Amino acid sequence: MENIRDQVLPQVVNQAAEQHWQRLIDVWPDMPEQLTTTQEIELRKIMGLSEFVAEQLCRHPNWIMSFFEGQLQLLERSTFSSELGSLLGGASDEDQAKAILRRYRNRQMVRLAWRDFLGYSDLNESLLDLSALAEALIIAGRDWLYGQMCQQYGTPCDSDGNPQPLMILGMGKLGGRELNFSSDIDLIFTFPEHGETVGGRRSQDNQQFFIRMGQRLVNLLHQVTVDGFVYRVDMRLRPYGESGPLVVSFSGLEDYYQEQGRDWERYAMVKARALGPWNAFSDELHDMLRPFVYRRYIDFSAIESLRKMKQLITQEVRRRQLTDNIKLGAGGIREVEFVVQSFQLIRGGREPALRQQSLFAAIDTLYSLGQLEYLAVDELKHSYLLLRRVENLLQAIGDNQTQTLPHHQLDWQRLCFAMGMAGEAELRTHIEDAMSKIHRYFRETVGGHDNDEISDLWTQQLWNLQDDEDAVSLMAEQSIEDQDLWPALKNWRDTVAKRTIGPRGRDTLDKLMPLLLQEFTHLPHPSKAFAPVSKVLDQILTRTTYLELLFENPGARQQLVSLCLASPWIGEQLAKFPMLLDELIDPAQLYDTTSLDDYPSELRQYLLRVPEEDMEQQMEALRQFKLSQQLKIAAADVTGVLPVMQVSDHLTFLAEAIIEQVVAQAWQQVSARHGVPSYLDAGDMGFAVIGYGKAGGIELGYGSDLDLVFLHDYNREKYPNSIETNGDRPIDIGHFYLKLAQRVLHLFSTRTTSGELYEVDMRLRPSGASGLLVSEIEYFGTYQKEEAWTWEHQALVRARFLFGDNALAARFSQLRAEVLATKRDTVQLAKEVREMRQKMRAHLLKVDEGYFDLKQSAGGIADIEFIAQYLVLANTHAHPELAIWSDNVRIFEVLSELELLPHLSAQHLTQAYCYLRDENHHLTLQQQIGILPIEMVELHTLRVLDIYEQILGS
Repeated sequence: MENIRDQVLPQVVNQAAEQHWQRLIDVWPDMPEQLTTTQEIELRKIMGLSEFVAEQLCRHPNWIMSFFEGQLQLLERSTFSSELGSLLGGASDEDQAKAILRRYRNRQMVRLAWRDFLGYSDLNESLLDLSALAEALIIAGRDWLYGQMCQQYGTPCDSDGNPQPLMILGMGKLGGRELNFSSDIDLIFTFPEHGETVGGRRSQDNQQFFIRMGQRLVNLLHQVTVDGFVYRVDMRLRPYGESGPLVVSFSGLEDYYQEQGRDWERYAMVKARALGPWNAFSDELHDMLRPFVYRRYIDFSAIESLRKMKQLITQEVRRRQLTDNIKLGAGGIREVEFVVQSFQLIRGGREPALRQQSLFAAIDTLYSLGQLEYLAVDELKHSYLLLRRVENLLQAIGDNQTQTLPHHQLDWQRLCFAMGMAGEAELRTHIEDAMSKIHRYFRETVGGHDNDEISDLWTQQLWNLQDDEDAVSLMAEQSIEDQDLWPALKNWRDTVAKRTIGPRGRDTLDKLMPLLLQEFTHLPHPSKAFAPVSKVLDQILTRTTYLELLFENPGARQQLVSLCLASPWIGEQLAKFPMLLDELIDPAQLYDTTSLDDYPSELRQYLLRVPEEDMEQQMEALRQFKLSQQLKIAAADVTGVLPVMQVSDHLTFLAEAIIEQVVAQAWQQVSARHGVPSYLDAGDMGFAVIGYGKAGGIELGYGSDLDLVFLHDYNREKYPNSIETNGDRPIDIGHFYLKLAQRVLHLFSTRTTSGELYEVDMRLRPSGASGLLVSEIEYFGTYQKEEAWTWEHQALVRARFLFGDNALAARFSQLRAEVLATKRDTVQLAKEVREMRQKMRAHLLKVDEGYFDLKQSAGGIADIEFIAQYLVLANTHAHPELAIWSDNVRIFEVLSELELLPHLSAQHLTQAYCYLRDENHHLTLQQQIGILPIEMVELHTLRVLDIYEQILGS
């Protein structure tokens, strides 16, 4: 690497250098006169090698001479902090501070890229330099902001009056002092003790002070200005992810990790490091986190956790169709980290020497402890160094966060020049060799073993046969009596032969089919399973990674066949969305449905894999999460693991978790542009989502739409001084909530690769389709009391608060109870409810004689719902407890307890309701409409008709 500065640039890189050189001369005409010949050659080289460097130098040509005056050869990391402290001392507001931080960052990054490309530093030095720079910028921003805010609000102190600092945990490669050139920075903010600010005009809670400071610090670093950004900041690793407070105290952090910390959070915490000058608080923080990360015993459970995390990454690579990814692909950078961290998590509790953030230091320790052989350490280290250097140079070309090898020759030539390689072929060979070595060690340590070769199966003969008679006699030998299997298989194979699927795909299909056909042979009617399975295969023939997934995973093959046979709906979902095949790999996991309370945290964890600022990927991830969870619920449903009541519970709680994330994303997008309503307390939205119908009644089915109403609590009379939002482009607060509602609907309805998230019906809002998209809550209450029709009150019986601030939840429940408790003329009420039911039946019931529409036929689901709604509206004035529940089953329980409905009638209605809904679910999974022969439902429906007549009859 020493003589790289003497080498000649490849022609294509030289052409890029010439273009940038001309731009530089345009902004600094007399520059060539000030440079020596050697300096000019070097400057041309670095401008050809890095678009980022060229762009910055054309904007700041005054930096150039200082680089040549010794700044390239010598770099003292310790000076970053003092220089930044001095520069920020002159900043009087955040705009000035942002400009100072960004310009300093860009200047130093040019310097580091220059040193890296032209061999002034080795990789270890570069990574340390990049990490030290990031830490200095974060801490300088923190300290400047702390000073500003203490002047403004007073100093946060504990109960004894001791000042409290904002502590920052650097995660990932920043924590390990191995940061990439264009890495995001993952941070967690915390503070030692609760208390109040001292010395301000009025005291405020420490947590509120630090949340406000955290928001401003993220903005200071993350916001894109004319000078770019300092770092993309990711705060999603904090407790509870995006839905958790931005900053928690030490005790809050400790409680979370003791009670709720997940395996992936343990893995993340291996690299966590308190940033800034070390102090007693740093010691306290690390001492507190250590028991969560490192168990006192030798902890082999860590291997299975890491294996599952690696499986998730492999799925992500497959789903996003990432190729040439040197970080996430097989044998990539992440696998080295997994190998090393598996040892750290397993043995770190017993071996204090392993408790360190640096991968390089940890791998040396593993050798000294005898956990890794010299050859393994040597190969892993050299392979890792090669991939990290390629990654760093890739990112330094354009200051882009990428780990994907280039798609065009210019960037390949830049890489090859800096790596000292003759060309793409040579560099690719080195990269592939490194990745195969890493993957071998990964499989030995974490990933299990390769599948055995296919044994000589009779189904292999069947797949290759051409002659009908030979095929029939071969199947007869194996006691396969299904006459339709061979014609179906042969026709499908002939169709596939005409498709262009490439040699790798063809080879994988030929290896897969004998194994897949084995799964059919024990079935009574193999052809029935082959039909839906072949439709799934049709969709993945050109996506070889999915064929490989089925080839390598016996569990996935078994589940594909059994689920397609059990439910055509599941088969169709797998065919439409092949990424769901990933869910079939581990049958134990497939049928282990997420517990009801865990959907929000599972979704937050799932979204962590997608860059926060990439809205398209975030929307796609939401849809993928819904599809994969829905598949797990359906799999548990068709196999009888989940009874119908729980199926609906799971589908409803899944929808609620998604609503929470959709509103959070919509809020972030609208507030980034316009700020937030100024009357709100930090962390509040003043916005609520109300669920009606099946969402309100906790009765969602597969493919159900969402009946929603949006409310807010902004009242101009109540908040006369708050009229607009507080952002750079302020808008009227009412308009803000309208934009928020529109954005929520957009996120739900946009069709991505994985389809629409949910169809949303807003027609139950005040005044229906002609009403406002989002209503102020007191107006909503007035409308319900003074203008709403009886059918709207019936709908309100099934309304439930789904998402929003606690104050809004309490007020909505109060208003709903008041409306339901209105004293009504029961004769008139019964007449109106009955007429509405008749009108609905006349409009919606279309069924042939001898058949029964589960929902609309007399004695069906709608009749049962109308009975519940009538009884609630007729009796809540005397029995307020009837306003508690929104689901029919619990409403019937309360009516029975209050003796407003005979116990036997309540039992019959509940049994009929569960039976009809259960049948409806199963018909959906069989892709059939909700109609059955009358004799199948008669026992239940006659009882319902009898009760309906007693309660609502004319």
